[in-house]
Amino acid sequence: MASNRLRRRLRGLDDSLTNKPVAVLADTLHMPERFVSPVNRITRRILYALGALFAAVFIVYIDRHGYIDAQGNELSFLDCLYYATVSLSTTGYGDVTPISPSARLVNVLVITPLRVAFLIVLIGTTVETLTAASRQAFKIQRWRRSVRKHTIVVGYGTKGKTAIAAMVSDGVPPAEIVVVDTDPVMLERAASAGLVTVRGDANRADVLRLAGAQHASSIIVAPNSDPTAVMVTLTARELAPNAKIIASIRESENQHLLKQSGADSVVVSSETAGRLLGIATAMPSVVELIEDLLTPDAGFAISERAVERKEIGGSPKHLGDMVLGIVRDGKLMRVGDPRADAVEAEDRLLYVRTVADEDA
Repeated sequence: MASNRLRRRLRGLDDSLTNKPVAVLADTLHMPERFVSPVNRITRRILYALGALFAAVFIVYIDRHGYIDAQGNELSFLDCLYYATVSLSTTGYGDVTPISPSARLVNVLVITPLRVAFLIVLIGTTVETLTAASRQAFKIQRWRRSVRKHTIVVGYGTKGKTAIAAMVSDGVPPAEIVVVDTDPVMLERAASAGLVTVRGDANRADVLRLAGAQHASSIIVAPNSDPTAVMVTLTARELAPNAKIIASIRESENQHLLKQSGADSVVVSSETAGRLLGIATAMPSVVELIEDLLTPDAGFAISERAVERKEIGGSPKHLGDMVLGIVRDGKLMRVGDPRADAVEAEDRLLYVRTVADEDA
């Protein structure tokens, strides 16, 4: 019954996406940049411009005897301020003129460079904006040409943010994680954390293609609704047939739909939380230990490694590490399974490691 409701919601979601104008569904790729307040930039430039202006006024005032105005008078302080202002702004009415060799030399060696600096400061905000935009475009083009084996996280809510924190704690560089979301506030937070962001609806193939889904090694699907998770998984699997797709849903009755859509692993958030709540009523220490195992940067952690040459053919129960399972041909076999009695060369071992020992 619930599956039928989910399918109807999916059809409605698909129709709404089809009927939306392209302009509403516009997406953007953003590479993280160091943030500088525009108010601070403008204030700093105004101070630079005023500094250049008063430096010119001071220089002209010291050598004011080498200047005359249109009436042949020497310059007052106000005249010096006037001359410096019209000179640095390149207005140049010609009613104040340097007549002595020293004044003309100062104009060539000092006033002219100050004029150039003054103009650069005045137009600096525009130049910096254009430069930043060009630099951003160059970074995006270079990233899109070189990005391979990265991870895409669809949804920067609680689940997506926690998944990224776990990956970063486990050594994944933030620059190799791409966040796809429609919320600009969430994307701004992701960018401030050093993550690459794509603004757009992950149900659309062009949005996932912009995120480099066709070259991704793994895609985490963590939206706020199960229908969206199914649609995103379908789109992602079509674009990335070889990527590992891990999806999160709220209700276990929708798990088979995610599997049919192409998800390699499905995490049921409501059931997992419910089990932990039930266990905590009688055995809170067990929940604490599970939390410890799921936290990669403290205490114990569950990890995966390749089989060493000396371990081939041996039993996983007799290895130095506490082995929990074996991954063979992409399938998990728990310790105790008859097929896992002997370790093979191509196996991957899931084991419990001590974070403190690894850091040491």
